[in-house]
Amino acid sequence: MFVWPLNSQYSKISEIGDANRGAYLARMSGCIACHTNTEKNGAPLAGGLSIKTAFGTFYSPNLTTDKEFGIGDWNVERFALAVRKGISSSGEPYYPAFPYPFYSKLTDQDIADLWAAFQTVPPVQTASKSQDMSFPFNFRSGLKLWRAAFLDQSPFISEPNKNELWNRGKYIVEGPAHCGACHTPRNFAGARQEELQLHGASDLPNGGKSPPITPEKLQDKGWTISNLKYALKTGVLPDGDAFGGTMGEVVRDGTSFLNDDDLTAIATYLLDKD
Repeated sequence: MFVWPLNSQYSKISEIGDANRGAYLARMSGCIACHTNTEKNGAPLAGGLSIKTAFGTFYSPNLTTDKEFGIGDWNVERFALAVRKGISSSGEPYYPAFPYPFYSKLTDQDIADLWAAFQTVPPVQTASKSQDMSFPFNFRSGLKLWRAAFLDQSPFISEPNKNELWNRGKYIVEGPAHCGACHTPRNFAGARQEELQLHGASDLPNGGKSPPITPEKLQDKGWTISNLKYALKTGVLPDGDAFGGTMGEVVRDGTSFLNDDDLTAIATYLLDKD
């Protein structure tokens, strides 16, 4: 089995974490939605949620402070390595169902705040299920080649010709909120087709689909900053219908908790209004 070398030179996280801000970031980042099995009344962040894909079924891990089944024996550096680099505490690469390519945009302060928030989660002594991958994807050694070919872990770079609000929206969409994970089509290897960023996808996990959310498509559909903010806050669409499926969960567990400024920033960026 391929094991990624743990790098003792990995940068130290020296910032003091703010648990309240970290809890907010956890909502923005989809941690609660993906790591809580709400259908079976699972404990918050205890994992076990199944995600069926063409490559097999993934099960989200336990992120509580339990030392045996969760992340209770980690430190902030190991947490940063997992979140931003996609490397487990044992040195193995994570499958990209975990959207760590987006989380590479997180700052040291973001990581410190998230870590502080996760330290407040009560331990749950429940093991998640092992990943159930089909051949040959059950060999993690193949992830070394996948990472070399497709992984982009570039940090966030703001656009100097855009205003602060637009750049905040870009950071949220391309970083913690990882909108492109669902709204961008993927190639044969499950990597995002960057040239079609936010153009929608027809082969999402669990058989779902996502619409394009490029500025042109959103504007053609009559979306405005006002009604897009309202939809992300309430789940209610301009025609009175409601988001369903995965997007409904995103709103319920994530975007409904975001403040007005961040909702405005997201809508500003997606509609390319500056």
